[in-house]
Amino acid sequence: MNKISENKTILITGAIAGLIAVLLGAFGAHGLEKHVDAASIDSFTTGVRYQMYHAIVCIILGNMTVLQEVKRKRIFYFFIGGIILFSGSIYLLVIDEIFGVSLSSIGFITPLGGLLLIFGWVFLIISLMKIK
Repeated sequence: MNKISENKTILITGAIAGLIAVLLGAFGAHGLEKHVDAASIDSFTTGVRYQMYHAIVCIILGNMTVLQEVKRKRIFYFFIGGIILFSGSIYLLVIDEIFGVSLSSIGFITPLGGLLLIFGWVFLIISLMKIK
């Protein structure tokens, strides 16, 4: 994949993640209140917020031509993996109440997703520090 294609993939993925965050945020604000308690809505909102933060960072990352392609891809994969595992597991843990299915066994995935997000930030910082 050439540099423009890779940047385009990162940009589009970031935009899609942002769109999904807005849609899920609206669902959380207007569709969950009759089905789950306030603490669950707060958790859902945390998932949405972290997804949106990292969607925006992916859009910025896709425009960061000062970073080497391999570094940009690595950071991108950490952020996307983190969004999926961190935010995704929170969404599933909240909506399992609605469907009456216990997904509590996937609770360990949330901190793994958080760890991926942290690694993404660490690699971004290291990559930025190495710019000459």
